[in-house]
Amino acid sequence: MLGKGRRALVTGAGGFIGHHLVRRLKDEGFWVRGVDVKLPQFEPSAADEFQVADLRFFENCSAAVEDIEDVYQLAADMGGIGYITQNHATLSRNNILINSHMLEAARCGKAKRYFYSSSACVYPAHLQNETGFRGLRESDAIPANPEKGYGWEKLFAEELTSYYHEEYGLDARIVRFHNIYGPLGTYEGGREKAPAAISRKVAEAKPGDTIPVWGDGLQTRSFCYIADCVEGIRRVMESGEHRRLNLGSEELVTVDRLVDMVCEIAGKRLRKIHDVNRPQGVRGRNSDNSLLRSVLNWEPPTALHDGLAITYEWIWGELELKGQARPPKPVTLTPPAVVVHANGSLLGTRPTVAGMLPTAVQTQH
Repeated sequence: MLGKGRRALVTGAGGFIGHHLVRRLKDEGFWVRGVDVKLPQFEPSAADEFQVADLRFFENCSAAVEDIEDVYQLAADMGGIGYITQNHATLSRNNILINSHMLEAARCGKAKRYFYSSSACVYPAHLQNETGFRGLRESDAIPANPEKGYGWEKLFAEELTSYYHEEYGLDARIVRFHNIYGPLGTYEGGREKAPAAISRKVAEAKPGDTIPVWGDGLQTRSFCYIADCVEGIRRVMESGEHRRLNLGSEELVTVDRLVDMVCEIAGKRLRKIHDVNRPQGVRGRNSDNSLLRSVLNWEPPTALHDGLAITYEWIWGELELKGQARPPKPVTLTPPAVVVHANGSLLGTRPTVAGMLPTAVQTQH
């Protein structure tokens, strides 16, 4: 097994990506310690050991890295566009404390490898003012003009991680996530991302209902399925690559098209009501995977429609347990299968999705 006998730490293990990563590392044979201020929300952690701890405090970071070889630093105060646009000071303070303390603890604890999860929010605003602008390249981030608050602190943490690599020899990886989504992610409460929020709204709606859409619906994004994200994390960690890398899909869609896809999957005919007074972020954002492809000979393979189908079925099931889901019940889907070569190398994910339900969607502005 790839990780047999190796000790890994996943911070943010109570969150969406961290929880999936813990499970993947355990499947590969790692001994895993998870750390977060909270336990996973939807199912127990697969970690060998789970510490509930606040990583804004250095002593907790030191305890987290004890006897650890590989650090995956995913802990962060974050959320959807509504949350990050209203909490600039809080997010920046919390995340700067977490990242600076985790780097120093990893150095002092002599960790062998360090993974830092950054964000596409580090890219300059002036490159994201058009819906159809080219994908964002890693070199675009500097000269800097990232998103206020969350984007600035992410870019600073990238720089700090690179300094630890240059000055102390910390074997660091830096990856910029582009809108990760999938099952076991937050879908209500204000911190959910667009695919989960839209899936919830559609699942709760009766055919013919209206659903609110933030913005005019023409803003564009790309979305990366969680299995592809975890696959990419593992590939980058094993690659030895120290340059900053995008990890996202290049399948660009409008928010209106995202809503249409979820409605097609749900088999519901709904009307959109656009609210241009709600936060909608940059006008257009997409990933350029050229460097990722050249480094890994791989890129996220899951089509958005396929990943959304699996995500919608899971959210609908969660809402059904609360009595909030409206028919029809989604078809049963098969999650993407992880493809591992016989020699142990990571090849990718193979989506296997059946039973799509195309349905026209009426739009009302």
